[in-house]
Amino acid sequence: MEVAASLKACSLFKDFTDVGIQIFAAIGVPRAFPKGSTLFQENRPGESLFIISDGKVRLSARNPAGEDVALGDVGAGESLGEMALLQKGERLCTATAATDVTAVEIRHADFQKLTAQKPQACMKLLMGIVTHFGQKVRDNREAMKSLVGKT
Repeated sequence: MEVAASLKACSLFKDFTDVGIQIFAAIGVPRAFPKGSTLFQENRPGESLFIISDGKVRLSARNPAGEDVALGDVGAGESLGEMALLQKGERLCTATAATDVTAVEIRHADFQKLTAQKPQACMKLLMGIVTHFGQKVRDNREAMKSLVGKT
C-alpha cells in the first residue's frame, strides 16, 4: 500500500502539497484488517487516526439495553478516529472491518512529536479536521435539532 497515495485520497489532506503529504506519510503506518476484525472498540482508549485506503468499515455503538446499533459505514478515502489526534480519550463507537480493509494509521504520540518539528503542517491537518467536523454537524443538523427537542 502506498501511504502517500492513501493520504492524498482523503479530504483531510485535500489542500496539502506533495511535501506536506510526505511529512505525514513519514509517520503513517500501513495497516491491514481482515473482514470481521476490530479497528477500535467503543469505550476503549483512542490513540490513532485511521485513513481508509481500501475496503469498508462499519461503525456501531451500544444502546442503553446493550444492543449494537449500526451508525454507518466508512470507505476508501475517508477518515475515522480524528479526535484521537487532538486528545486522548475513550472511543465513542466501535469500528469493525466489514470487508478486508487496508488503512493508514497516524498515532497520537507521533503526531504530538511532529507538532514540534512541523507545526504548520500539523496546524493545517487540525484545520482540516475542524472543517470535517463542521461539515458533519451541518450534514446532521436536523437529527441534532430533534435531539435538542427531547427532554
